[in-house]
Amino acid sequence: MVERIAFKGKIQSELSSLKFEDYLKMIKSRQRRSIKRNSITYKALIEKVEKARKSGFKKPIRTHVREAVILPSWLGIKFEVHNGKEFVPIEITGYMLGHRLGEYAFTTKRVQHSAPGIRATKGSKFLAVK
Repeated sequence: MVERIAFKGKIQSELSSLKFEDYLKMIKSRQRRSIKRNSITYKALIEKVEKARKSGFKKPIRTHVREAVILPSWLGIKFEVHNGKEFVPIEITGYMLGHRLGEYAFTTKRVQHSAPGIRATKGSKFLAVK
């Protein structure tokens, strides 16, 4: 069975043709207020995305704006979001709508420790390493 990606009951083709005001009614109030405030960096990112879409984007869009709420016009676009150290590649799908870009570019990694150190207790060398 084919999986149908939907956001609030609308499929991707309906979302891409959705008016901006109608999309604002569908998302939660915190995201709505964030979009309406439109900081200078967020406006610049939206303009950058529109410019890339018109020119036939081939390279991913690099950004430091982690707090940007994902819009339906961004579906299928590739971003590179800065996580503090490097740019993490992200491709926008239907599941990501209404979330923020920074939620998909993790800033910390899982820590895997190796064997016990030099002055470790004798009992700690028998703990599972992995």
